Amino acid sequence: MAMEPPGAKVIGVARHRLATDGDGVTTLVAFHGCPLRCRYCLNPQSLAGDGRFKEYTPESLYGETRIDELYFLATNGGITFGGGEPCLRHGFICEFRRLCGQEWHINLETSLNVSSDCIVSLLPVVNTLIIDIKDMNPDIYRCYTGQSNDLVIDNLRVIAAFGRQADCIIRIPLISNYNTDADREASRKALEALGFTRFDLFIYQIRKH
Repeated sequence: MAMEPPGAKVIGVARHRLATDGDGVTTLVAFHGCPLRCRYCLNPQSLAGDGRFKEYTPESLYGETRIDELYFLATNGGITFGGGEPCLRHGFICEFRRLCGQEWHINLETSLNVSSDCIVSLLPVVNTLIIDIKDMNPDIYRCYTGQSNDLVIDNLRVIAAFGRQADCIIRIPLISNYNTDADREASRKALEALGFTRFDLFIYQIRKH
C-alpha cells in the first residue's frame, strides 16, 4: 500500500454536533477527495480543487480539536471523520488515534469504496462506521456513483469477518430516479444476510440548482 503524505486537505471542521454523526458531542472533520462521482453529491466541495482548503497533520488537528475533550469524555463523543472519503486517509486517522488515546470515540462516515487494506488498518482504531451504501444492486450503484461496488461488497465481508457488524450503521437512501423502496428492501436483506442489523433508511433531499 502506498504511503500517505504527512498532511491532508480538510474542507471543514464542525464542532459541537449532537446526535447527527455519532454518539454524544462530536466534531466532524471532512477530508477532501472522493473516489465516487455521485449524481446528487451531498458534499461537492470534496471534489473541488484542493488549493483553497487547509492542510492538517494529525498533530495540528489534534491540537485544534482537543479544546472539546471535556465534552467528548462527558458524552461518550469524539471525532467523526467524513468527507469525501476518510478511509483514503487511513494512516492519518491511525496516527490521530495514537495522539488522542482510547477515550475519544472515532467514527467514520464512509462509502467503503476503498482498498480492503485501508479498512483492515482502520478497524482496530475506529469505534463506529457509518456506511452510506447507496444501493447493493451493482447496476443501480454504478449508474448513481459512476463506480463498481465490488470493493464495497469486499469490505462488508471484511467487517463481518472481524465480527464488527454491530459497530456499523448502514445508511440505505431512497434516491429519486435511481432506486425504489423494493430496491432498498433487497439491499437490507442482503446486508442482514451478512449479519448487519443497524440501518438508517432515509430519502435524499435533492438540491435544486
